[in-house]
Amino acid sequence: MKFTQMAKANEIERDWVVIDATDKVFGRIITEVATLLRGKHKPSFTPHVDCGDNVIIINASKARFTGAKLEDKNYYTHSGYFGSTKTHKMSDMLENNPEKLYKLATRGMLPKTKLGKVMLKKLKVYAEAEHPHTAQIKG
Repeated sequence: MKFTQMAKANEIERDWVVIDATDKVFGRIITEVATLLRGKHKPSFTPHVDCGDNVIIINASKARFTGAKLEDKNYYTHSGYFGSTKTHKMSDMLENNPEKLYKLATRGMLPKTKLGKVMLKKLKVYAEAEHPHTAQIKG
């Protein structure tokens, strides 16, 4: 009788994956990132263990958006007080804070648990091509 092997937290090897967002569709990038962060691309994937890789997105501000999302899509924040709802356009977020835009989109594709928060911490986003993680990347 064969049993399925379950990955243990101390046995997992994490890689560093660099994704260049230049001229790639935003949603396709986020889908790929969520799969890598979750670890679903590995044969040792275990749903209750964080077995994903570290992901670095460079040139985040040069991604391509389909349709009229840049002008039409809004993000809302609310502090809990009456009348405190704030609206942020997608185009403004891409220009001012692309890291937040990418993290919000990726968070929606990860589990809504403590494990999902840990996975999201392994995502690093940079608007330009320079990043401080060159020592971790092999090859």
